[in-house]
Amino acid sequence: MFDPIEKLKEYVSHASVSADPKYKSGMVGAQQFVSGLLQEMGFAVEVIPTALHPVIVAKRGTNPAWPHVMIYGHYDVQPPDPMDLWKTPPFEATIKGERIYGRGTADNKGPLMVHFAAVGRLLEKNPDFPLRITFVVEGEEEIGSKNFKTFLMANQEKLRTDLVFLSDTGIPNPDQMAVTVGLRGMLAFEVELTGPNSDLHSGLHGGVLMNPLQALAELCASLHTPDGRVNIPGFYDDVVEPEPWEREQLAKLGLKEADYAAFLGLKEFHTPPGYTPFEAIRFLPTLEFNGFIGGYQGEGTKTVIPAKAKAKITCRLVPNQTPDGMKKVIFDAVRARCPKGVTLTIHEQHVATPYVAIPPDRTNTPAGQSPVLARGFRALDQAVTEVWGRPPLYLREGGSVGLIADLKQVLGIDAIMPGLCLPEDNLHAPNESFHLGVMRKGIEMSERTLAKLAEPTGR
Repeated sequence: MFDPIEKLKEYVSHASVSADPKYKSGMVGAQQFVSGLLQEMGFAVEVIPTALHPVIVAKRGTNPAWPHVMIYGHYDVQPPDPMDLWKTPPFEATIKGERIYGRGTADNKGPLMVHFAAVGRLLEKNPDFPLRITFVVEGEEEIGSKNFKTFLMANQEKLRTDLVFLSDTGIPNPDQMAVTVGLRGMLAFEVELTGPNSDLHSGLHGGVLMNPLQALAELCASLHTPDGRVNIPGFYDDVVEPEPWEREQLAKLGLKEADYAAFLGLKEFHTPPGYTPFEAIRFLPTLEFNGFIGGYQGEGTKTVIPAKAKAKITCRLVPNQTPDGMKKVIFDAVRARCPKGVTLTIHEQHVATPYVAIPPDRTNTPAGQSPVLARGFRALDQAVTEVWGRPPLYLREGGSVGLIADLKQVLGIDAIMPGLCLPEDNLHAPNESFHLGVMRKGIEMSERTLAKLAEPTGR
């Protein structure tokens, strides 16, 4: 059996930044590392090309009577910039105390190594372990899994399993496991307003035309009410109120608003009425401004009226909302409110569908839920309770992992998502790290979950 920490060090050394072509060799290196490790574990490995970075598909077990689990992960990472803020080399894993530092240690190389190690242990004990396992490891998650849905559609029969098992979400602290049961979707777009045919001198021409920056400010200001709600008719029509058990699970976290405000550096929250900040980031949709572009951005003054102004906007969507449905609601409002004197162009960007899976023994468990999924949830619940000494909490998360909804839509399979990342792991930021204590408990949890899922029982 391999040493998971030493293997993680080797894995991190491959600078697999999918967003930047200069890291191509790191992408190839990480892909070859994963493929080689899975081959050493006895998996039949196939590297399937996509329009950009290939997907690794590794299989073991052929008995159709065995449950079939897909374990998902990604071998690409975020860019390391800004480099000057790193205290250790980003692609040279460094252990300090109970943490291992390096880009990708937490997102997602460390959590994926947890599942590699768990499966390795099981197969070392029993090479004929009665569970079919398919690893699917892609290389484009950090750039929106651009080609993943196309890959799924082209390989449906090869990828058909009973459930997906992955760890690409978070937990509140090392002593409390949280299982993600819902993710918000995403609708990203850019609003561009065009006025004159070139930038103009504000002294010679100011006061006779609608300034695109002013028009953009007026348009964007109209999209929210003073109490924090999105001011678009129909925006909340499909939102389903959270179940009482969801609010109860969230309350068990024991989170304090004052601590959260201090963590964010806020003097006060701006949360829609009727929701705590912790509920709002999980149960409500949003419309957020991510960037404004237009006019002079340098030091000092330049007296210019810009020809164009742009705003980058993302909307987080909740279950029952769809990107296509919300696109019409939002775009119609933006077009109707565009000030006169400028021309509006909406540039569509990536989308992701919301996702939710209700664990067994909760209210409103979906009819027809896979019995293997229900068994998987119960197996995980038992494993977490044994390893952590307390049961997990089942929570929605505010982020978006579009590929989870793609797996549901294309393959009809649901996901079980035990988190392994902590708030202080600095995902996507300098000095990213992974808690080694969580890693050790995660390996034990994963091993026990898969072992319980493989136990003989009526399917």
